[in-house]
Order: sequence, then C-alpha cells, then structure tokens
Amino acid sequence: MARITLSNLAHSYLAKPATDADFALKQMDHVWQDGGAYALLGASGCGKTTLLNIISGLVRPSQGRVLFGNQDMTDAETAARNIAQVFQFPVVYDTMTVRQNLAFPLRNRGKDAAYIKARVDQIAAMIGMETILDRRAQGLTADAKQKISLGRGMVREDVNAILFDEPLTVIDPHMKWELRTQLKSLHREFGHTMIYVTHDQTEALTFADKVVVMYDGHVVQLGTPEELFEAPAHTFVGYFIGSPGMNILDAQVSGTRAQLTGGVEVALGHGYGTPKGRVQIGIRPEYVTLTQGDGLPFALTRIEDVGRHRIVRGTVGGQLVNVVVPEGQPLGADLTHVRFAPERINVYADDWRIAGGAV
Repeated sequence: MARITLSNLAHSYLAKPATDADFALKQMDHVWQDGGAYALLGASGCGKTTLLNIISGLVRPSQGRVLFGNQDMTDAETAARNIAQVFQFPVVYDTMTVRQNLAFPLRNRGKDAAYIKARVDQIAAMIGMETILDRRAQGLTADAKQKISLGRGMVREDVNAILFDEPLTVIDPHMKWELRTQLKSLHREFGHTMIYVTHDQTEALTFADKVVVMYDGHVVQLGTPEELFEAPAHTFVGYFIGSPGMNILDAQVSGTRAQLTGGVEVALGHGYGTPKGRVQIGIRPEYVTLTQGDGLPFALTRIEDVGRHRIVRGTVGGQLVNVVVPEGQPLGADLTHVRFAPERINVYADDWRIAGGAV
C-alpha cells in the first residue's frame, strides 16, 4: 500500500493547450493517504476517469508528478505501479472458469496453490459466486461478469491501491448495496488504499471515508459525507449532494442579514461583512420549516411524496425553494411562509463558500 501524491498536476488532451478551458484536469495538488477509502464524485465529463487513469499509468499527465510514497511514478508503466483496476464494463476471460478468472492475478505472481484456493474462496463468497466457481465465464450475464472483474481486482492483498471506475454500472440495485457493504468490509480488514469513481452520490457517500468532488476539471472539495452536506465549499457541491440539493438563492449580504429579491430579509447565523461578486445564500431543504405566517412568504407550486418524507416545492421572492417535510407532519393551506434556520445558512461569493465571523 502507498500514499499517492499528485503534485502540480494538470492534463490536456490537446497537443498545445493555450487556455484554462483546454485542460480536462485543471492544476491540482492532492494527497491520497495510505489506506484511505476515497470516492471521486462528479457529473459525467468532469475529469474523474482521466484522473484515475493518470494514477494508474494509463494516461501520462501534461504537467506535474504522480508519487507513490516518495517514489516518482509519473513515467512508470501501469505494471510497475502494483495496482489493481476495475473498469466500468466487465473484462473477463470467457474460456476460463470463474475460479480461474479470480485466481489469474495470483497465479501470475507465483502464489502457492493453497493460498490461491483460500483467497479465491474468500473473494467468491464475498461476491456471491461460490456456487458457480467451476462454471465457464462464457454465457454469464453482464452483472455476473462484472462481479468477476470486481473479485479479480480485489483478490491480491499486496497492491499499492485498488482503483474502481464506476464498477457497479451493470449491477442490479440490490446487489450494488451488498457489494458496497462488502467493499467497506474488505477495506476495514486489509486496509488497501481504495479510490472509487462514480457519478452516484449514494455510492460515494456510503463507500468512502473521504469524498473528492470534481467539477469542470477542478477538485472543488475533499471532505467527509457530513462536511459535504453541512458545509459545501462550492455551490456545485451543495446542488449535487442531497436529494433534493441545497437551495441556492441570489442575495445581497451585509453583516448578519441577507436581502433576497423583493426586499425579503433573512437572518444569518454569522457575520459576513459585505462580500463582493455574485453573492448567494445556500440552505438545505431539511433546514427549511413551513410556518403559518412567521418568516418568508412562500408560494407553493407542488408537493411530492417520496415515502419517508415529502418534498414541498415553491418560491420565495420568485426564487425556487424546496422544503423537506417529515412523513406524518400535516400540510395545510395555512402554511404560507417558511423559516430558514440561521445557523444552517451558508454564504457564497462567485460560487465559493465564505467563512462567517462572530455575530
């Protein structure tokens, strides 16, 4: 296992990039701690897979260095990096049995037969394939083949890191939950450095100890699931994390007050001075409360019942606001206003969060 350091890293697929927009990955400095479980989260095209392929050696960065521990691996071949990688679509040997596919990385490294059998049996049980170990891979379903790929990526214990590139895309939803749980268990047991690429926030937040959120080639925040939820460093994080995402409203902020469209005022939990640029406030729908007249006028547009709670959608001063209402709480026509919890409001200038001071 190894600490992975990205130093002054950037990448463009163009031969002569001239502007920041020409880079698929903008300049970054980042450290993946030895033994950490990380998720790379972001929308399609944000640079997640490019970054993963740079770490694995499939892509050489346009600038910067990749270090494993203190060793510069920027120009090292993939085989020299001692990593395992699981791709989005299954890569298996159809003419081999499930057992032979799982054992292949160990046989290649000359492990003894007893160890190979024990390790293959352990991984097969983890991915739910212990009853078909002697069946050929040819003819298996796509999700079964992907489980083989997943198992083969995890069968080695001596790797520097295991990299997963959207590995559960073709897996059915129930099996996704089981495999994520097993991956967490494997990480706790063996302590591999794991980096998991996904666009699915549920996968990222349930798998990783730390989530790296990417947007337009930038790493905009690295944090725990709680940090991403409570204090998004960028408006994209607030929007992308949560269902529904954070309410983001244009505002003018002065000290401990924010003024919204139409002269509506909101109390803030901290002081922010007079920030410049495009100023917005952000509040999670979970921290907005419907009231009978206390707070901000709220124009209801619709109610969505999602089972465990209801999402009430409407506007405040012409701007969209969502409210999460617990199941069982009555909703009446007299609930015409909303109240924002001041201590849960974040303030942003040009999309980046501002740290508040004393009230």
